[in-house]
Amino acid sequence: MSYFIDRRANARNKSAVNRQRFLRRYRSHIKRAVEESINRRSITDMERGEKVSIPARDISEPVFRHGQGGNRTVVSPGNKEFVTGDRLRRPSGGGGGNGSGDGRASNQGEGMDEFAFSLSREEFLDFVFDGLELPHLERKQLVDMREVRPVRAGVGRDGVPARMNVVRSMREAYARRIAMRAPIRRALREAQEALDEEERKDPVLRNPSRIRELKGEIEALEKRLEAVPFIDTYDLRYNQLADQPQPSNRAVMFCIMDVSGSMTQAHKDIAKRFFLLLYLFLERNYERVELVFIRHHTAAKEVDEEEFFYSRETGGTIVSSALGLLHEVIEERYPPGDWNLYVAQASDGDNWDDDSVSCRRLLDDKLMPLLRYFAYVEITPHAHQALWEEYTRVAERHGKRFAMQQIVEASDIYPVFRELFKRRQAA
Repeated sequence: MSYFIDRRANARNKSAVNRQRFLRRYRSHIKRAVEESINRRSITDMERGEKVSIPARDISEPVFRHGQGGNRTVVSPGNKEFVTGDRLRRPSGGGGGNGSGDGRASNQGEGMDEFAFSLSREEFLDFVFDGLELPHLERKQLVDMREVRPVRAGVGRDGVPARMNVVRSMREAYARRIAMRAPIRRALREAQEALDEEERKDPVLRNPSRIRELKGEIEALEKRLEAVPFIDTYDLRYNQLADQPQPSNRAVMFCIMDVSGSMTQAHKDIAKRFFLLLYLFLERNYERVELVFIRHHTAAKEVDEEEFFYSRETGGTIVSSALGLLHEVIEERYPPGDWNLYVAQASDGDNWDDDSVSCRRLLDDKLMPLLRYFAYVEITPHAHQALWEEYTRVAERHGKRFAMQQIVEASDIYPVFRELFKRRQAA
């Protein structure tokens, strides 16, 4: 066996780099463990990390070995029991070397436990929300000057050293030296010519005082020429940046939850877990997404996050009250030209018979023309009722912008959530 030794110096944050490489290598195993973990969690501990185990056989490292060279002739023995096409019997379990399965440990040899490690909160949420996005998200017109992008805005005299434009600074220095030295050089040349002319005269006609005067002038001009700086603060130029307003991709998510008497506590817990997943997803991936929480029974009310998840108010069921309040809030605070509007609704499907038709009309006539996406989850193990039927007609009319899923038990929450908000290929 040959060993390859990597003698390169370790980079900074070596442990963090190695950990990220490990997470990438065993991504499929970790993601499977994360999905199983989500179904076991309660509402209040969705944000903590997770301990993940990987089978020891899956973390084996590749090795290099010398193969047997030359020509080899091998004779493989046959068998007296089987012929082509025979089916082999499955080995029986029970340990003791009789086959696989739960049984007693071997009385000889060694083994390895599964490799276990802990994911941090950030790493856990990365795997939970991998591949998810808000569908049909668009940039909107300028409505908020706080969202800007720095762009190049020419060259100026003021700035920080990190943004100095060296080429322009040297060009300015060169031009300044030419401009400042030109009259000095001209005077120096004239003084040198006058000195040469005076020195070429006959010794009787020379003027010694004039010669001394010209030499002194030449010396002074040369000192002035040498005193011109190679570069001066006046020459420095800096790249300028200007804040250019950018179209905003901000969005608002309306969370509508049915808290009527027909919603049992188990149904409400499932709805809360669904909305908590949605809340964590939006908070983590989108800085400029606002959340509006609406609870309803016979009457709808806009509430804060605390009341939405923990209030115990209940009553009858009129779903149209929530959709009507939703429309009012949009008209008052969120014009569709400035915002991407999303709605997620959770209900058990129970509603007054006549009200389900009203819900469909509200969606078709008023809400769907304004919304980017509407996700409806029905939490019920029973047959669908009138509300689901009416929403089915809305989905047929509005295609991919209206999605419906059914949740029967807590284990369905994460798959349904991923189906509703999975990243879709651009058309």
